[in-house]
Amino acid sequence: MACNYGRCCKVVAKFCAKYLHQQVLKHEAYAAGDIGTSVQRAFFRMDEMMRGQRGWRELAILGDKINKFTGMIEGLIWSPRSGDSNDQVDNWAFEEGPHSDFSGPTSGSTACVAVIRNNQLVVANAGDSRCVISRKGQAYNLSRDHKPDLEAEKERILKAGGFIHAGRVNGSLNLARAIGDTEFKQNKFLPAEKQIVTANPDINTVELCDDDDFIVLACDGIWDCMSSQMLVDFIHEQLQSESNLSVVCERVLDKCLAPSTATGEGCDNMTMILVQFKKPIKSASSAEEQSSHSKSVDTESKPEGSQEN
Repeated sequence: MACNYGRCCKVVAKFCAKYLHQQVLKHEAYAAGDIGTSVQRAFFRMDEMMRGQRGWRELAILGDKINKFTGMIEGLIWSPRSGDSNDQVDNWAFEEGPHSDFSGPTSGSTACVAVIRNNQLVVANAGDSRCVISRKGQAYNLSRDHKPDLEAEKERILKAGGFIHAGRVNGSLNLARAIGDTEFKQNKFLPAEKQIVTANPDINTVELCDDDDFIVLACDGIWDCMSSQMLVDFIHEQLQSESNLSVVCERVLDKCLAPSTATGEGCDNMTMILVQFKKPIKSASSAEEQSSHSKSVDTESKPEGSQEN
């Protein structure tokens, strides 16, 4: 599952929604069981795929009606695989064409991805979207908001030749990592992970347990209005009377939505994914056994820490 939040325009987020999961599955690390590495490479691969003629026309097709028509026409003219399905995972071969020197989109998207395999949860994040897990009602952040004022982000930005003004990268971007935003990735002497803005995600891996209630992936439009614990408490309250998770998400958005634009808070775009874990079904005998031994359970033990970075 992934929360992609596009700024300025949604075309980069749509591109990631279409191709990111394919690249995760395609990488050899995924077959070897290394989900973290395969997801990390997929993030970088998005930037690579959005360059050149092929990248331009794919973005054009996902864009507005005029660009979509132009992209389709250029695809018929320049694509060596014009008859292939767009859903196939191909090798993204180089294409000649009028946009062969396209360096990538000036807009960008955050990406917060969660992959569950067996009892393992892998979270990858680039940008200021956030993943939070509720464990026995307690909120634990599984990702870090990549803001320019964080020391590690600031150091990379300055070393790459950028600057921070009013909390924004080069005075314009209020986050330090993103897919796209190629105007901040033009230093040819630096690798992708050391550019002013990088798509390099933080990777966090945790073991799931029976105490886990749900996870939330949401963009900064939510977190600007509610803390992680406030959101977890609100969701628990809603789940007491509502089992439809889509309705619960709608109620969260309604709560965050500003009644007017006077203050600015609650006026940002909002994206949210809610995943509830199924609890194991206990038999009557096991329930009685648990009840008879309840006094011996250590109620003071804390949940295992789940925050990295």
